[in-house]
Amino acid sequence: MSHLADARLALIVESHQRIVGRPLLVEPFDPKALWVAPLAIVAHGTEEDPVFFYGNKLALQLFEMDFAAFTRLPSRLSAEPLAREERARLLARVTEFGFVDDYSGMRISGRNKRFMITQATVWNLIDETGIYCGQAAAFTLPD
Repeated sequence: MSHLADARLALIVESHQRIVGRPLLVEPFDPKALWVAPLAIVAHGTEEDPVFFYGNKLALQLFEMDFAAFTRLPSRLSAEPLAREERARLLARVTEFGFVDDYSGMRISGRNKRFMITQATVWNLIDETGIYCGQAAAFTLPD
């Protein structure tokens, strides 16, 4: 894995701690621990139409995509067309407040399978110098 990729993954974990105020992972940051975490973790960048740059193992299983396909997906396409306006409002709320930790919503997989995410935490990716680098989310499925 490249140094840039490692830095982006560390930013997911560090931003969560700094902005949300609690650790994302039980153990210290390690790309492997992020990959196998017991919750789905995704992140997108700052493009005009933000594209996912990361999805961990559980996220890729839920979205029924491999890493290469997922990291070409504009994040808005992870929601059904009717849910995209709701998703846009959520992301605006995250931008304004730094994070939300009460989001639930319907998502759609690469094979058009619908699934509900619950208790999602969505936060801004902001580096130590205050530069906005995107947003990330961590979530589970209902029991």
